[in-house]
Amino acid sequence: MNEKDKLDVIFELQKKLDTDIQERRNLDFPMEQWIQKDVLAMISELAELLDEVNFKWWKNEKPVDEASLHGELVDILHFFVSMCIRAGMDADKLYEGYIAKNRENFDRQYGRSAKKGYNVLEKENDK
Repeated sequence: MNEKDKLDVIFELQKKLDTDIQERRNLDFPMEQWIQKDVLAMISELAELLDEVNFKWWKNEKPVDEASLHGELVDILHFFVSMCIRAGMDADKLYEGYIAKNRENFDRQYGRSAKKGYNVLEKENDK
């Protein structure tokens, strides 16, 4: 059995949802405006996520509702994947970009990058 990659499935489902919403609501914006709208929606979802993890130090803490926390993360993923699709990225391009950036982030942390200011040893030597 040839099972589809989970990230590919997420991208396919998001593309179907975005297309359905655009067609049913007769929405037509340039890519830049769509991304602006997705960023604003993601900011709203990030604020909802923040509310789930007791960031308000002036309020009594409440137990973290794991289901709500997970739900907000999924909402954020919806808008993130929409932005990827609108920007011309598919699951493969996102994966490849992530792998390259992850490697670079590790290289920065271990002083193997031309980009300075990340290496822990540099910080220790500054003391």
